[in-house]
Amino acid sequence: MSTDHSATPPGSSPAASGTRPRQSTTKVIKGAVLGTIVEYYDFGIYGYMAALLSVQFFASDDPTTALLETFAAFAVAFFLRIPGGIFFGHVGDKYGRRTALTWTLLLMAGATLLIGLLPTYATLGIWATMLLILCRCLQGLSAGGEVGGANVFVSEHAPARWRGFQTSLVMGGMYLGSLAASLVALGISSLFTEQQALDWAWRLPFLLSAVIGVIGFYIRNSLHDSPEFTALKEESAVASLPIKTLVRTSWRTILHLVALYGLSAGGFYTASVYTATYLRTTAGFSPTVAFLSTSLALVLGILTLPIGGYLSDRFGRRPVLLTGSGAGLLLAIPMFQLMQLGSVGLAMLAQSVCFICVSIFNSALFVTFSEKMPTRVRYTGVSLVTNIANSTMGGTAPFIATFLVATTANPLSPSWFYAATALLSLVAAVFLKETRGIDLATVGDDRARTAAGSEKSSSC
Repeated sequence: MSTDHSATPPGSSPAASGTRPRQSTTKVIKGAVLGTIVEYYDFGIYGYMAALLSVQFFASDDPTTALLETFAAFAVAFFLRIPGGIFFGHVGDKYGRRTALTWTLLLMAGATLLIGLLPTYATLGIWATMLLILCRCLQGLSAGGEVGGANVFVSEHAPARWRGFQTSLVMGGMYLGSLAASLVALGISSLFTEQQALDWAWRLPFLLSAVIGVIGFYIRNSLHDSPEFTALKEESAVASLPIKTLVRTSWRTILHLVALYGLSAGGFYTASVYTATYLRTTAGFSPTVAFLSTSLALVLGILTLPIGGYLSDRFGRRPVLLTGSGAGLLLAIPMFQLMQLGSVGLAMLAQSVCFICVSIFNSALFVTFSEKMPTRVRYTGVSLVTNIANSTMGGTAPFIATFLVATTANPLSPSWFYAATALLSLVAAVFLKETRGIDLATVGDDRARTAAGSEKSSSC
């Protein structure tokens, strides 16, 4: 089966080509990227507004303790990403990629809007804190089905020769969402006084979610499913319980890919969300400098992604993954040392270098995931890997980094965590088999047929 679907409308099999209008690859990418922008704006704005949220929802006379509590709530959402990934993976593998991606978007936008409407601790006491955590948990459930599913959706539509490049653009949407969150947070700190921000302006970034959520929903709802999934459905070969099939047939792959994800999880949130706070609380820079530095790092990361994706199509996934993780390991400590010198320019350079290492790595990561997972369980598999790694190494990154600084009194200690995740990814990449050019429709065929036979036998 050819992986270039230019002659077949994505979302339908060749047999069904006469029943559906042609759907361009550009439309698929636009729908996936714009939806991911919305998701990661909503998910990231909490982290960027952590300093203000800590005052509004957590009662503590110690600012560090309040910030730790806020980042703990940030981390809680990541643990909900695992059941969220399993649930939306089930929907995506059984009922369709588009259906799952549409509902992840609605849930995320609704939860973020609610945060902007919540009463504060001063009004409702501990119940305000509990409601904030509940909204954060709903965000976690939604995010669990988003980034993995969006990458699967694009990779299944992309021609094999451009799969790495096109899938890397989805990661660009993730970065753009985080960038939008960073810029909005910068706008709040620049346009309003500290008292205005504490009184009411902190709500504006969350209320904005209602507008961008409607736009994202409209775009995603106009798409239809990939050729691989549609063909699977027409053959009645859809897994009845994708998570069960996945664990039985691909558990070794899951463990390997979780380790591979290390830098993408821990490195991403250390170099973006945490460093935005680190530059203010530890390195001594102003909030404006911190947000500008983070925004610059995200912009450079966005520019790096398609270059890395193209190189992964040209030379292979493995060389790009090794380059990104190896550079992250070597440069972690030197870059955090630069942040301590008091120079705005060097601090921005250091954060950008840390983030570019992650971006080089990420440019080839998700296409590799799709190329390692069978179609019947691809959405569930990629989502599960992503969420296990993000729950253990991503969502905990700001908390771990803050804790390291507080307990060791060493301002370089966050770099140890960043370097550790880079080392984990480097080792996993060394043992990775090259997947460039593989036909997605044939991944795991023998295992899939065995699993299908077992399911049919048990149902009889």
